[in-house]
Amino acid sequence: MLVATYLCSMAKTVIPYKDSKSSKKEQVAKMFNNISGTYDFLNHFLSLGIDIIWRKKAIKELLADRPKLILDVATGTGDFAFEAISILKPDNIIGVDISRGMLDVAEQKINKRGLSHIFEVRLGDSERLLFEDNTFDAVTVAYGVRNFENLEKGLSDIYRVLKPGAKAVILEFSQPKRFPIKQLYNFYFNYITPSIGKLFSKDNSAYAYLPESVAAFPDGEKFTKLMQQVGFKQPKCRPLAFGICSIYTGVK
Repeated sequence: MLVATYLCSMAKTVIPYKDSKSSKKEQVAKMFNNISGTYDFLNHFLSLGIDIIWRKKAIKELLADRPKLILDVATGTGDFAFEAISILKPDNIIGVDISRGMLDVAEQKINKRGLSHIFEVRLGDSERLLFEDNTFDAVTVAYGVRNFENLEKGLSDIYRVLKPGAKAVILEFSQPKRFPIKQLYNFYFNYITPSIGKLFSKDNSAYAYLPESVAAFPDGEKFTKLMQQVGFKQPKCRPLAFGICSIYTGVK
């Protein structure tokens, strides 16, 4: 428990609004409400479209499992769930997110694509999932776990709602370690990303928070150890693009 407590304390050190006294959870909800209208555009623009490829690779981790009922935690505007529908052909996906603004965008996309019979979204806390134990054939999370207020609690709840033998797939930013990728990445993430974010977003803090939250996140082996700590078997880390992003998997 000491390892998990230490790692979680690391994950909670960064907040979007440093002059606010509200909790990280409340601040994250406010931040995503503020940027929901430009989130998809900036996500694809800032990653040069590579985020789409990363999502596909992550979802394909579930191809052999053929899950029929999937929970997408921190679903945001639904892009990870839409990839899952396209690639895995599940019967149903439920997306949960703390931001009403992001879910409004997701619902517009669901209705436009005629997928309301497969994909539904619900406002909810990712660390207090309102589902019974052993419910889902798979749980997915894309770029959401670093925003958890209590990382250990969030992972434990993901583990709880999975069926025995089912898999969690988590896609998250990580930090490259090799020269010169590390230096180029740090320059782009710390200077270019916040500057572009400020141009297109009405929330100046959101894209400054992004590199800070990635830097504070216990990535790689630290995260797989935390997954193991909460009960996951065979936790694995698969780095992408020289370690800019990583796919984590674990089985209940």
